Amino acid sequence: QVQLVESGGGLVQAGGSLRLSCAASGSIFRINAMGWHRQAPGKQRELVASVTSSGRMTYISSAGGRFTISRDNAKNTVYLQMANLKPEDTAVYYCAATSTIWLSNPDYWGQGTQVTVSS
Repeated sequence: QVQLVESGGGLVQAGGSLRLSCAASGSIFRINAMGWHRQAPGKQRELVASVTSSGRMTYISSAGGRFTISRDNAKNTVYLQMANLKPEDTAVYYCAATSTIWLSNPDYWGQGTQVTVSS
């Protein structure tokens, strides 16, 4: 099994920045892609950003260059740096991991961390 523990959420004003972190433990040899999904109230969960073990990155189109995902394989940790945050970025952000390169349907989930952007 793989355990994912997130940190770094919170309340920020529009235009501000936050960095989310997610540390993986357990059977980490199973992991290829890691990244983040989010779910806003009344909306479906969506994939925000992912990075494979080889460094291939993908982003949701609405990130618009505001989000940067990175990964420290030595620490088994993935980060999401979010800048110029907008109220529509408000959501619960879930760390996710999978044994494939595609994070659209993860094998593992974190517990979620709330990000609230005030206008």
